[in-house]
Amino acid sequence: MAKKTYGELIRLPTFEDRLRYLLIGGTVGRDTFGFDRYLNQMFYRDASWKRIRREVILRDNGMDLGCKDRPIAGFVYVHHIEPITKDDVLAHAECLLDPDNLVCCSKATHDMIHYGLEADVQPPFVERRPNDTCPWKN
Repeated sequence: MAKKTYGELIRLPTFEDRLRYLLIGGTVGRDTFGFDRYLNQMFYRDASWKRIRREVILRDNGMDLGCKDRPIAGFVYVHHIEPITKDDVLAHAECLLDPDNLVCCSKATHDMIHYGLEADVQPPFVERRPNDTCPWKN
């Protein structure tokens, strides 16, 4: 399977398309780093991570998956498009700080990427208007 990138992600026209592209389909409660979780916690406190995180938030303008119509209210997660591993952290792998492997998202979107299924992706909400189902009255 080809490596996923931010460059490919932003070519997708809708939030739903981007979300489908990123879905991992993990299981809640399944260990990512297990007993070595301290490694990624150390990484996320590092100055190099904080710098690239700021750059990505500015690049995406704080929008969910970089979609111009999806502002993130509250904390902005910066998600690794290709999931990182313990070995990546130990080796200081390039993928950790590569902007082409990072995108802004909300907590709900982050949880959906990791634990959701394609069937869970909802179409955008369309606000109803009077007579919107009556074409001759529009």
